[in-house]
Amino acid sequence: MYAVIKTGGKQYKVTEGEQLRVEKLDAEVGASIDFNEVLLVADNNEIKLGTPLVSGGKVSATVEEHGRGKKIKIIKFKRRKHHMKRMGHRQSYTEVRITNIIADGITASIEPKQETVTDDDATPEQHTETV
Repeated sequence: MYAVIKTGGKQYKVTEGEQLRVEKLDAEVGASIDFNEVLLVADNNEIKLGTPLVSGGKVSATVEEHGRGKKIKIIKFKRRKHHMKRMGHRQSYTEVRITNIIADGITASIEPKQETVTDDDATPEQHTETV
């Protein structure tokens, strides 16, 4: 199950249990936050597409940490004018872990996948060739 959410002017495709870096949010580390701008929710064979938002759609997440990204160097240069300007920028971010995806009629739950054992897998047969 996955959803497409909108936050910080960007859209993100998220799945449950995924760790994601978004634009800086005002929330304490360990706090639970909800993203209410859900554009799409998809389960195995059921897709709910919003116009523009999915009704009853909500994605819950917990804040893992706040930080600043890698420094980007900016150089402005004009030839033959003795002009060069150097600047730098570090974008702030919030790292969140998606905990729950909810839409009307669809609810995600984290369950471990159980592998089914067939008769062929349970008893390996010895194949011998004679020449």
